[in-house]
Amino acid sequence: MKVVEIFRSIQGEGRSQGYPSTFLRLAGCNLDCTWCDTRYAREGGTDMPCDEITRIISACPGKRLCITGGEPLLQHVQLLPLLAGLREQGYQLEIETNGTIDFRQFQPFASICMDVKCPSSGERSDLSLLCHISGNDSIKFVVADRDDCRYAEKVLESHPVRGEVFFSPVYGSEYATIAHFLLERCLPARLQLQLHKLIGVR
Repeated sequence: MKVVEIFRSIQGEGRSQGYPSTFLRLAGCNLDCTWCDTRYAREGGTDMPCDEITRIISACPGKRLCITGGEPLLQHVQLLPLLAGLREQGYQLEIETNGTIDFRQFQPFASICMDVKCPSSGERSDLSLLCHISGNDSIKFVVADRDDCRYAEKVLESHPVRGEVFFSPVYGSEYATIAHFLLERCLPARLQLQLHKLIGVR
């Protein structure tokens, strides 16, 4: 697998926000979002066999693992057996994905967080995947302004989801604008700032 980094940090987003976690960041992405904060993961990476990845992860404390990228599902052939093995070892697994690749084969092993792309990103997710989000999963709208919020509102109206819903403001944007929108609309969504950036960890 093409690995960018394996590291420990505080989970800054999603359902497990605030928990100390291990992160496996895989290389490669099929999108080019305007506000991407991990451009270094779009290409490159180090080739690592699954057993070496498992060894490094197992040496880290805790049993929470987040697989992110880039777009980790681009390496689905190798990723699936890796997750199956880690799940057998008792890991709680999360996958962060951009919503362009079918994630159903991974749901028996990991909680999915689908990042639904809003207009400010310059990209689009496959909204037909939203019907496969389960109560164990979540979706995230990274929003920069009210236009993004209105887009997210329309998506939720036309594609009801069973998982948790987060509105995550682009780092450095007007957070209060997003908060006021949620207060006005009473959407089934939670405002969630990027905790890891606020406290100064990666």
